[in-house]
Amino acid sequence: MSYQLFASSWIRAFVIATTLLGPVSVAGQTPPSVTRAQNTSPKKTWTPPLTPDGQPDLQGVWSNKSATPLERPRALEGRPFLTDQEVRQLRERANRLFKGGDNDFIAGDTVFLAALANLEQYKNPNATGSSREMVEWEFDNRTSLITDPPDGRLPPLTPKAQQRQAAVTATDFAVPWQPGLDPEEQQRQAASAAAARRLPTGPEDLSNVFRCITWGVPKLGGNVAYIGYYQILQAPGYVVLVSEVIHDARIIPLDGRAPLPQSIHQWNGDSRGRWEGDTLVVETGNFSPQSYFMGSAENLRLVERFTRTAPDMINYEITLNDSTTWTKPWTAVIHLKQTQDQIYEFACHEGNHAVMRGMLAGARAEEKAAEEAGNGPR
Repeated sequence: MSYQLFASSWIRAFVIATTLLGPVSVAGQTPPSVTRAQNTSPKKTWTPPLTPDGQPDLQGVWSNKSATPLERPRALEGRPFLTDQEVRQLRERANRLFKGGDNDFIAGDTVFLAALANLEQYKNPNATGSSREMVEWEFDNRTSLITDPPDGRLPPLTPKAQQRQAAVTATDFAVPWQPGLDPEEQQRQAASAAAARRLPTGPEDLSNVFRCITWGVPKLGGNVAYIGYYQILQAPGYVVLVSEVIHDARIIPLDGRAPLPQSIHQWNGDSRGRWEGDTLVVETGNFSPQSYFMGSAENLRLVERFTRTAPDMINYEITLNDSTTWTKPWTAVIHLKQTQDQIYEFACHEGNHAVMRGMLAGARAEEKAAEEAGNGPR
């Protein structure tokens, strides 16, 4: 995706716009009793290789290119799995829509939703890129990354979390990505946010992403090349998790040391790891009040589990607990695939000065235009 997306004019809100008209069947909406792919062959056990110090070897570059949405679409309510036939049909639709046609760039859950709706064309008037810039997406039988709650949906937000999200939306030109929403609802929320938008007075009014500080922990996005790549490095007593986006590196001790005092906060939290059998467990707290993950900040408690289940796959399970944001904890599972691709520099320097100047100048120009039109500053 072109970095120009983040330098778009303040005159237009970032809208994910599609023409989804309602639930569309996939392969005739096979009844739930037969939605799980039929596979009666016994599973073979696999033992991961070990590092020189005797720990399961998770090292390498891993990618998340899954098209599976975070939340289960309402059109697939009660269906945790698709049949193999339905998966093939979704893949064919996505290939036709995003490889063969002249369509705009699309990412996140909307890839799955557009294929589910069997759209003939995808156009977004605010897009700065083409669908030809998208990475190769991967469909599987799952209908949501969320495994708990069992309905595959995020728990409700608390009233305070709703207020925090509204405050972020009011000052950020890009409407925050709402995983699992159908495109019609995304469009309605984008229009509402644009109408209530307050122009930023300075860089502090813009998100950590636009300021190139951090994209936060954890990262759930797929289908965007620089979001979905990770590198894992191991040394005695440590594991390092490197993300290509803004080259974040989390150096995680495994020696049982105590966490930092609760008074010390960090952008990506304070992490401590341990091994439970073949699974690396990482617990993270002490997030900064200025951090932001889907509305959660300093009260977030994150537990990540990395289990290498095959030579080319890691099951990456995340559990998020913040009673000030969600009414109960929730869990999602991402399948990371090993790749021979390399991680390259994501040239986004802290402060993002050039883009900040352009975005803030655009805000001032919009204020001036409003004043000249007699509407007054917003």
